Amino acid sequence: MSLIAPHGGSLVDRTARDAHRESLLRDASRMPSLALNARELADIELIANGAFSPLEGFMGEADYLAVRDGRRLANGLVWTIPVTLSVTAEERARLNIGDDVALRSSDGSLAAVLHLSEIYTYDKTREAAEVYRTTEEKHPGVQALYAQGEYLLGGRINLVEHPHGAQFSPYRYSPRELRALFSERGWRRIVAFQTRNPVHRAHEYIQKCALETVDGLVLHPIVGETKSDDIPASVRMRAYEVIIENYYPLARTLLAVLPAAMRYAGPREAIFHAIIRQNYGCSHFIVGRDHAGVGNYYGTYDAQNIFGEFEPGAIGITPMFFDNTFFCRKCDGMASAKTCPHASEHHVALSGTRVRELLSRGEIPPGEFTRPEVARVLIEGLAAA
Repeated sequence: MSLIAPHGGSLVDRTARDAHRESLLRDASRMPSLALNARELADIELIANGAFSPLEGFMGEADYLAVRDGRRLANGLVWTIPVTLSVTAEERARLNIGDDVALRSSDGSLAAVLHLSEIYTYDKTREAAEVYRTTEEKHPGVQALYAQGEYLLGGRINLVEHPHGAQFSPYRYSPRELRALFSERGWRRIVAFQTRNPVHRAHEYIQKCALETVDGLVLHPIVGETKSDDIPASVRMRAYEVIIENYYPLARTLLAVLPAAMRYAGPREAIFHAIIRQNYGCSHFIVGRDHAGVGNYYGTYDAQNIFGEFEPGAIGITPMFFDNTFFCRKCDGMASAKTCPHASEHHVALSGTRVRELLSRGEIPPGEFTRPEVARVLIEGLAAA
């Protein structure tokens, strides 16, 4: 039995190597140049290594409109988040169809080259309404969208230099590398868990429930750009290491980073995250409460319900849906509304605000909510921040 096929059938590889890479480096000084933000830099890495397969670059207008309005690429393949590169009117005036464009990091170093095939305008308000289900600027995804330039560029890219270098290098696997590791371990059924937060007892519970049914678990945290009030990725990574070392079967658990930026697009991002994990070789994907949500923009289980809006087989990876979980003092264990008959006063439930208050004072939250080893890492990390 082989690993699940990538979305669209094959893994894209847009990394320039050897003589091709040297040629791009040599010619880049003569190319028009653009400075990319953190999300755009994350996107070019994930396009190049195949995590965004079948995309080979930034979307042209036909794909953009099909994704925005129909949640599919122009060829009919399911895709829910526009992956685009914007420019201002001033930047657009320096560009022509057919140009090779140097895409640079904030420090001016060459990250990739865009082979420019399209320049087009777009409706930001329409994109906000369709993708994020709101046009309110206080939504972080909408805020980022409104801050973009007035034009979008379409075209294939070639990655020249990984924009994040060796950051989190022990855990920075490409889809090909992670697939090879799965094969080496003899794993065929692999469940991925998406997170941008520390792993608390509720997360641990649903991960282990899923692990009962598959060969291996991949804890696959986002380490790209997140909201300013999210816990820094470096602190979270130490917390992930500690909980895995102490509470997970090491032979059946793998920690790997996803160098993506959060969009906070709720249901659409749940599909997007699932497709990315399929490209990494995972057969199953955990979708819990309010996946990729923010504020009150999405219903608690909208991110689960959206999977039912696509015909069977349109998304290859299998979603695993979990209810809100908690520690019940009467049950004396972790449970959910599906398994626990007791009233809410018996459940240990802490808001994110309350947890941050405890941690900021150096206090460890109840053991029913978080493992003490994790709490200590977070306390140390927040104190040092």
